[in-house]
Amino acid sequence: MGRSRLSSLPATGEMSEGDFSTLFIWLRRSRARFCLVKKNMTVVVGTLFLWLTLSVVAPVRAQTKITVGYAAISPRTIPLIIAQEQGIFAKRGIETRLVLIKGAPILVASLLTGDIEVGYTGGTSVLGAAAQGPYLKILASISSKLTHMMIASPNFKSAEQLRGKRFGIQSMGGSTWMHTILGLEHVGLDVKRDNINILIIGDSVLIGQSLEAGRIDAAVLDGALVRRLISKGFSVIADLTPADIPMLNQAVVVTPEFVQRRGELAERILMTLVESLAFTMAPANKSIVVKTMMRRFQISDPKVADEGYQDLLASIDRKPFPSLDGLRNIRRLMATQNPKAANVKVEDLIDSRLIRKLDENGYIDKVAAAYGLK
Repeated sequence: MGRSRLSSLPATGEMSEGDFSTLFIWLRRSRARFCLVKKNMTVVVGTLFLWLTLSVVAPVRAQTKITVGYAAISPRTIPLIIAQEQGIFAKRGIETRLVLIKGAPILVASLLTGDIEVGYTGGTSVLGAAAQGPYLKILASISSKLTHMMIASPNFKSAEQLRGKRFGIQSMGGSTWMHTILGLEHVGLDVKRDNINILIIGDSVLIGQSLEAGRIDAAVLDGALVRRLISKGFSVIADLTPADIPMLNQAVVVTPEFVQRRGELAERILMTLVESLAFTMAPANKSIVVKTMMRRFQISDPKVADEGYQDLLASIDRKPFPSLDGLRNIRRLMATQNPKAANVKVEDLIDSRLIRKLDENGYIDKVAAAYGLK
């Protein structure tokens, strides 16, 4: 409108009173528009300056990237998976890559070479490495007793019938081997005396599949994997949970240098583990955990998954303190395969300072309460 009124003014310098009036109105409106634009520009520039200032003074904390290796798929890997999928690692400023490294010796080697920063594995691999020289550090353990069952093909109903039969494990001297030996001890069987055939199959999922396919006759497994087999008619020879057999099943493992140089990160990792355990055990999150188990273990029957979930709750500890008795049991069995293991000082394999700190300062109980746990 201002532009059209101004165009009606004479081209020469001669103006009437009406022309001056028109010019005055146009100038006043133009000045108002200029002031408004100036004011808006001031706000924009001020906001930009403030944003730049805050960006320099208080930068957003970058996510720390780590790689966590785990040697086998089992029910006790669920808290680790939950920590990643539910954003608990990210909450602590950690960007995590989970890598399945089949075989504890390879996982240990990856830790020592720095290819991975954290190992999520059993005490067996840590003690096995120490028997050869390098000492790793166990910062926490979510499971410190044997919670497995000895399960066999439907035509076997007692331990005596398993003499001369085939048991599946992942590796000689590894965790599944130890579970099997402890189970055989519990039912009164001996590998040599009773001609038990120990076959290397793979991780727990593959062992269960081999049992279904008839490639082995029995195995010592736990959680949802066992429930799945029971639902298909396989026989439970013995439930080892009531026996309270010490066994350091699943631990957070790092090198001594990692604890020394990156202690603050190690503490954040343990804080993540504690919250992941609370999340997993919280009744409100049951459906999430069950669905995760069904997906990971290829379970289609919700009833089987629910029973596996209850077994998982019974097998993990809300306060994940490493177990010396569990390591001593591992040393005893490993020494039968490797005499050097008998000389390992198991006390030197555990560094529980950080997890004890989180307990003493009330963090573990605070997290538990936030998830409705006692």
